[in-house]
Amino acid sequence: MQITNTILMIRPVNFRMNEQTAVNNYFMEDMDLKNQTINAKAQEEFDAFVSVLRSKGVNVIVVEDRKDPDTPDSVFPNNWVSFHANGTVVVYPMFAENRRLERRDDIFDILEQHGFSINEIIDYTAAEQEGVFLEGTGSILKDRVNQKAYCALSDRAHEELFIEFCEDFDCFPVIFNANQTVNGERLPIYHTNVMMAMAENFAVICLDSIDDKNERKNVIHHLKKDGKEIIEITEAQMHHFAGNMLQVIGANEQRLMVMSSQAYHSLTPLQIKNIEKYCEIVHSSLDTIETCGGGSARCMMAEVFLPKA
Repeated sequence: MQITNTILMIRPVNFRMNEQTAVNNYFMEDMDLKNQTINAKAQEEFDAFVSVLRSKGVNVIVVEDRKDPDTPDSVFPNNWVSFHANGTVVVYPMFAENRRLERRDDIFDILEQHGFSINEIIDYTAAEQEGVFLEGTGSILKDRVNQKAYCALSDRAHEELFIEFCEDFDCFPVIFNANQTVNGERLPIYHTNVMMAMAENFAVICLDSIDDKNERKNVIHHLKKDGKEIIEITEAQMHHFAGNMLQVIGANEQRLMVMSSQAYHSLTPLQIKNIEKYCEIVHSSLDTIETCGGGSARCMMAEVFLPKA
C-alpha cells in the first residue's frame, strides 16, 4: 500500500523557532511573540488539526512531548523515524543536534500497546559521527508500490546513505538536486517533502526547483512511467507549503489529501480539481507551526504501516 489509515503525531510542549535548523531551512521566520505564546498557538493548531483528521476517520495516535529535554521541533516526528509494513522501524541521523533528542524508544512501546508489531529496528544514527544525515520521510519520498525512492540532496540528505537505505529496502533511487531562491541565490531545499508529495495516482511537485534539465527529465520520466499524473506547483506555491501534503485513508477507505489551509488557499482551481479527481482535500490552519517551524502538515504526520500483532 502506498498510503495508510494510521499516523503518529507528537503534541508539542516547547515549540518555538529552532535556531539550529534555521541555518538551512529558508521557510522559517521569526515571530515577534514570546515562546510561551508561540507554543500555546502551536498547541491550538495541533489539536484542531488532529480533530479534523479524526473527524474524517483517520486513526491518529497522539503522543505528548516531554518538557525535558528541550525539543522545539518535536512536532515533526517524520524526520527521525519511519514505520514499515514488514514490521521494521527505521531511526534516522539528524542534522541539528537538538533534534536528535526527539528520538524516543517509548514511542515503540506505545505503538505495540496500540496493537502493532515491531520485528526489527534499523538504526542509521551512527552516521551522525561522520557528519552524514538522512532525515526520514522528509528526505525520502517513497513510491512503495513501484519500489522507488525519490530524494533531493541537501545538508540533511546525503547521497551515500540514501543509496544504502535503498539497498536495504530494495528500492530504486531517483536522485536529484532541488533549489529555491534565497536573496537572489539558488540554495538547496532542506527536505524533499516540501517540494514534492507522492500519492497513489499522482504526484504534486515543484519542477521549477529542479534546475538541472536532465535531472528534471529523469524525475518526470519515472513518474510518468509509473502512471502518476503530475500536478505541478510553482516555487511561490511551494513557499506556501503546497508541496508538503500527505495522502491518507479515512473512513470507508476514503482517500484524503491532507494539507495546511495556507497550502490549500495557494492552489489554483485547476490544481484543486486535479487533486479532487482522486481524493477529498482536507486542510487545517497551521500558520504558527509553518512560520516558526518551517514545516507543515506532512512533516507533522509519521505514517504507521506496521502490521497488526
